[in-house]
Amino acid sequence: MNSIPAGRTTSGDIPADRSDYDVVIVGGGHNGLTAAAYLARAGLSVAVLERLDHTGGAAVSARAFPGRPTRLSRYSYLVSLLPDQVLRDLGLDLRLAPRVTASYTPVVRDGVPGGLLVEKPEGPATAASFRAVTGTGAEYEAWREFYAAVGEVAAVVAPTLTAPLPREAELRSRVGAEIWKDLVRRPLGEAIERRFADDTVRGVVATDALIGTFASLREGSLIQNRCFLYHLIGNGTGEWHVPVGGMGAVTDALAAAAAGAGAQLVTGAEVTSIRPDDDGAEVRVAGRVLRARYVLANVAPWVLAGLLGETPDPSDKPVGAQLKVNILLDRLPRLRSGADPRVAFAGTLHLGEGYDELETAHAQAAAGRVPARMPGEVYCHSLTDPTILGDVAEGTHTLTYFGLHLPATLFDDAATRGQRKAEALERAIASLDEHLLDPISSVVARDAAGAACIEAKIPQDIEADLNMPGGHIFHGDLAWPWAEDDADLGDPAARWGVATNHPAVLLCGSGARRGGAVSGLGGHNAARAVLESV
Repeated sequence: MNSIPAGRTTSGDIPADRSDYDVVIVGGGHNGLTAAAYLARAGLSVAVLERLDHTGGAAVSARAFPGRPTRLSRYSYLVSLLPDQVLRDLGLDLRLAPRVTASYTPVVRDGVPGGLLVEKPEGPATAASFRAVTGTGAEYEAWREFYAAVGEVAAVVAPTLTAPLPREAELRSRVGAEIWKDLVRRPLGEAIERRFADDTVRGVVATDALIGTFASLREGSLIQNRCFLYHLIGNGTGEWHVPVGGMGAVTDALAAAAAGAGAQLVTGAEVTSIRPDDDGAEVRVAGRVLRARYVLANVAPWVLAGLLGETPDPSDKPVGAQLKVNILLDRLPRLRSGADPRVAFAGTLHLGEGYDELETAHAQAAAGRVPARMPGEVYCHSLTDPTILGDVAEGTHTLTYFGLHLPATLFDDAATRGQRKAEALERAIASLDEHLLDPISSVVARDAAGAACIEAKIPQDIEADLNMPGGHIFHGDLAWPWAEDDADLGDPAARWGVATNHPAVLLCGSGARRGGAVSGLGGHNAARAVLESV
């Protein structure tokens, strides 16, 4: 479904009398739109080519259930890394609403249901919850100490995200040696195990390292550390927000800014090749050949390699690792712990994400099995933003489930894919029902045909819908948001972390050095590199 109001920001076919542009952007996701807005505002001629019939990429809102007006954030669902600077620079008509609850983790201790509550901001109820769950105040003190140190790192790193890449030594010199070692030098699991004693607390900390990232917390590659860092540094606070109007409101605002500045936004325009030369590059699209001084690739590096005529190594293809489930409810279910559902579901509700459970699930998935006890997280965006619901009965709410440790390799066999997907969904729902007085089946809404309003997407579905290879939501493993001390930063593309092997072709999506999540950073930084070069 088109998330952009018809005729407002899309412009149909490529103009017949136009074949030369300063910049052609391949892919109309949020990063491509960000780059287009910056470049067009600077006076450059810009065309954005999107293969789908709408712009927005993964950041769209859509009616997922027939006969139901609610517009869900179907793929991406929260915003943290989008810099306030980008909002100001582009004058975006967008409101990001804070969540009153950071997280709630239902637990059962000695047969008694309870839960660990983390408020936003933290207050007496948070401290009391830690004491009730862990039996001591020590875990909360450790929690506060750890996140204060993480906050110091965030305050140093966040301002650099919209500037040329700093070198690692520069950042390392500005933060404490212990927290740098914990986050950057050693597997994150070591710090979690050393700093915290309670399994539930350990798990709540650990989950930010595993969103869309298939790794053990003790993984030597440190991909879990990089994922953790990105989840905690947004605007220096790491706070996650709900965009009012859904994720489509983010890309609607960016598309309006780009089109308003004069960028040409073309949908239904699938690029089939990019051919760099000494004077720029040729882009083949819809039987046409366009010339550009620069081509910005708002596609995964794996996809870009194919467009450039290269043959990517199959072993290098990204592997996504998640189950995304969208649910519409007639009412919020009651929890066995007695917690107010309007509080518990307002933030991140952790399920099966104790520290040992996370490691066990990873080991099972690595062995080729759907985890017996599914780790995942649930969000109710309509508690923060009821505008997405539309004209519905009172009490109606959305739920979003994001499951961890479900790599695409589990679903590679087409003969068993449907069965395994159903198994994963069943276990995801069971992990929630375990803590509810009202099972999901008793409160789920029904669509116009009477079917349960539940939509599930495994990595293969994400790849099919959005052309994200392997269904990897970051287009590949995240990189550190800085340059190595010996890196060559001699040209603008390298300084901004958007370089490819071709001077006229730059990365501008999640595959850029500081890409990943709904941040606009790939687009901002590619635009800055172009503007330094022209």
